[in-house]
Amino acid sequence: MSAIHDLFTSPIKVINVGLPSFAADLQRQNVPVVHVDWKPPAGGNPRIAALLDRIRRWQAQVRAGKE
Repeated sequence: MSAIHDLFTSPIKVINVGLPSFAADLQRQNVPVVHVDWKPPAGGNPRIAALLDRIRRWQAQVRAGKE
């Protein structure tokens, strides 16, 4: 059968990232769902996220013996 046909006739399986209420709604409808409790790094603050990235790059350099 075609991939499109398989897509629309196969059972639904969901990985939910972030919003617990969405996972709960799916569970109430007996849809298999795995919830991942995820939040954006630094609470979504771009300035702090950029600083964390700089720290991670520096740590990688230290581990590689380049610092």
